[in-house]
Amino acid sequence: MVLLDLLFGTWTGLLSLFTIVFMIGMFVFFMRLFIKKSKEEEE
Repeated sequence: MVLLDLLFGTWTGLLSLFTIVFMIGMFVFFMRLFIKKSKEEEE
């Protein structure tokens, strides 16, 4: 519970949470992009 309080309750925790979510979003975006480009090359 202390970990969640630090993550959501402090400015540093919110910035860290935003960074984690942003990196996961970038991972999903690039994986979809690479899969789409590799399928285009096969055709």
